[in-house]
Amino acid sequence: MNEVPNKPKAVVLLSGGLDSMVCAALAREAGFAVLALTVDYNQRHRVELEAARRIAADLADEHIVLPMDLTAFGGSALTSDIAVPKDGVAEEGIPVTYVPARNTVFLSLALAWAEAAGARDLFVGVNALDYSGYPDCRPEFIDAFVALANKATKAGVEGDRFMIHAPLLNMTKADIAREAARLGLDAGQSHSCYDPAPDGGACGACDACRLRSKGFEEAGLPDPTRYAAP
Repeated sequence: MNEVPNKPKAVVLLSGGLDSMVCAALAREAGFAVLALTVDYNQRHRVELEAARRIAADLADEHIVLPMDLTAFGGSALTSDIAVPKDGVAEEGIPVTYVPARNTVFLSLALAWAEAAGARDLFVGVNALDYSGYPDCRPEFIDAFVALANKATKAGVEGDRFMIHAPLLNMTKADIAREAARLGLDAGQSHSCYDPAPDGGACGACDACRLRSKGFEEAGLPDPTRYAAP
């Protein structure tokens, strides 16, 4: 674990995907010491944990990979034996890749670490434009969690308030790809696929792959993703 520099700390949820990578880099650019939190929830796409470790080695001052097996609950294609859809991003409804209350759970863990570490800023890479329709990626969710954080913690009720930063909230995937390029990030270190091949290659057909590929294409940037199939 690295020695944290003498500057304000921020806990950043780091999944290993492109969005969380850009989010961590933006926190660092803003002058924060990055405390990266990755949750190992026994997800189907466990290769993203290795991506998170690679990203944290470059961007984080501390990195915790916290085990919490959400397969005990199931209820998602990412945590139980349900097929990941490969027929295109759904226009309506919430897809089976939604993990019940995931961002609520993860932000709660980030809040706990932030309070313990003396950090009052949390960063999360949620996106409400080019995404799969998850309810916990909307601005009203972020606003509600900020209110909760400042009522549910010792720091909050004593007036030392928390702030949640969601810098990608109103970006398209193309915007996010451009931001990664601006920040000088190696986007190939990140992993987005929900159903990777045994060798870790991205499937190229799930929602996450389609949205990622679309983003690089619309940004006019080369897609560094290693796909198992075109």
